Amino acid sequence: MTETWTYGPAKPPLPESTSVLRERIPGWGADLDPKDRPSVPKLQFDPHLSGAHWEFPERQPEKWPRERSIEHAFLTPVFGTSCPPRGLSGRIRRLAYARYSEGRTAHWLLLLGADRVDTLGSTLWSFASRHPDNLLTETGVLSELSHHGLSSRLGRKRTDTIHHPLDPLIVAGPWLLVAGVIYKALRRVARTRTG
Repeated sequence: MTETWTYGPAKPPLPESTSVLRERIPGWGADLDPKDRPSVPKLQFDPHLSGAHWEFPERQPEKWPRERSIEHAFLTPVFGTSCPPRGLSGRIRRLAYARYSEGRTAHWLLLLGADRVDTLGSTLWSFASRHPDNLLTETGVLSELSHHGLSSRLGRKRTDTIHHPLDPLIVAGPWLLVAGVIYKALRRVARTRTG
């Protein structure tokens, strides 16, 4: 029932009646009488004039099972379709929505993890294509040298200078780790072939 209040023109009922609220809260409902409102001569209030031409919006067709929050009884009437969940990141997203409430940290951490898995998968997939990602130009490393990167950080009283020594580690660290793993794997294969 709360879903129709969320997406429809009807307002939810008050938890307490108007008379109870007026007794409990001094001044509550002072503007309920149109004569007490300074804007009434200009204000033409019509409770049926919401601008909507529907009682409940037309539902968008669901072409594949979409993830939705466990707090909602059904999928929202309109939803995005540009990035359907796919692969391992899609499974992680479905798990986050199926098991955890949006108020839980686990829900959001799983969604962040799914984004990282998707980014890693896209980068690895680009290496398998004819046009792999160019890590030097697309990460902005070269602009640090050509557009005064160091001088913009030093002596400017910037609040983000604390994490600057960590940036190269965070950006390059995973790539160096993957390169090290590949190097060790290739050495092991070479040893088994010669030995």
